[in-house]
Amino acid sequence: MRIIRGTYQRRVIQAPTNLQVRPTTDMAKESLFNILNNLLDFEDLHVLDLFAGTGNISYEFISRGSKVTAVDNNFKCIQFIHQTAEKLAMEHLKTVKSDVFQFIPQHRLKYNVIFADPPFDSPDYQKLVDLVFDQELLHTDGMLVIEHPIEVSFKEHPKFSDQRHYGKVNFSFFNNEG
Repeated sequence: MRIIRGTYQRRVIQAPTNLQVRPTTDMAKESLFNILNNLLDFEDLHVLDLFAGTGNISYEFISRGSKVTAVDNNFKCIQFIHQTAEKLAMEHLKTVKSDVFQFIPQHRLKYNVIFADPPFDSPDYQKLVDLVFDQELLHTDGMLVIEHPIEVSFKEHPKFSDQRHYGKVNFSFFNNEG
């Protein structure tokens, strides 16, 4: 995986082959950040990366000047993100080893952007979206982005605002206004 823009632009990060993750493709990630670039000023944003995996999305936000908390329940993933952050001196990248569904109800900070990439076979996509809004984790003008397979649809959710499709990857966008 590579970092597309910012301070760490063009850095290639090699994830260990033994991590059981599905990193967002470079094409989908670049498309996502092109959308976000038109909506956000990344400098000093507070970002929560749920189901962080390899940290692919976290690194992109950090490279653009955001502060990121990366959450994953896999110790090897969190260890890899932490080691990568230390190696590249990413001082605004914090890692948390936790189950996302246990982390959210206990968490009280608010974020400008929350990105979540649950396992594609997760039965809990709707629960995740509801939990984020029930716990009021977004700033008033904040945005939730969920990466998901095409079979999952959020179009009926009251906070849903848009969906974009890139190959097998879909991004659904949510905000407090819906």
